[in-house]
Amino acid sequence: MNDIMLQGIPKKSTSMVSQAVRKYGRGLLQYIRKRVKVLEDAEDILQDIWYQFSKLNSTDEIESISGWLYYAAKNRITDQYRKKQPDHLEDYAFTDEEGELQIKDILLLDDTGNPELTLFKNLFWQELYSALDELPENQKLVFIQNELEDKTLQEIADEQGENLKTIISRKGYAIKYLRKKLEQLYTDFNS
Repeated sequence: MNDIMLQGIPKKSTSMVSQAVRKYGRGLLQYIRKRVKVLEDAEDILQDIWYQFSKLNSTDEIESISGWLYYAAKNRITDQYRKKQPDHLEDYAFTDEEGELQIKDILLLDDTGNPELTLFKNLFWQELYSALDELPENQKLVFIQNELEDKTLQEIADEQGENLKTIISRKGYAIKYLRKKLEQLYTDFNS
């Protein structure tokens, strides 16, 4: 077992933690690694989880040790993302699990203090408005109201007197078109 993983853990707890590390360590690190870009950050999170685990008075009250470990990992990953602000454009993920560009995530980027990101965001807005003007008016309206004005699709359907499925379809077409138009900008800027 890796002594580094047990660093800082009280001696009385090392047996309990050692067993957990042997049983869950590799899988837990893989789980964290899939969600954290930098290996060192993943290792820090794992170390923190082992430390938290060692501080438990008793594991008898825990129904599932693996469940507790993975829940703690999820919370720690969330905490890290809330604290850490990316310094480089490459640190931002603009794609979902299917590798598709997530436009709303780009719209919400905080570009304060990052001239590279400010440039990208300005270019993005220009290209977005240009691409929006190319959309049919009904698709453009649904996209703007939902993504920029934060109206729900149901609210839009009610206001326009349309079926919800029609509104969902219009937004889907708009998103597909905008992704196609804006993906090259992201690719060019990120290479």
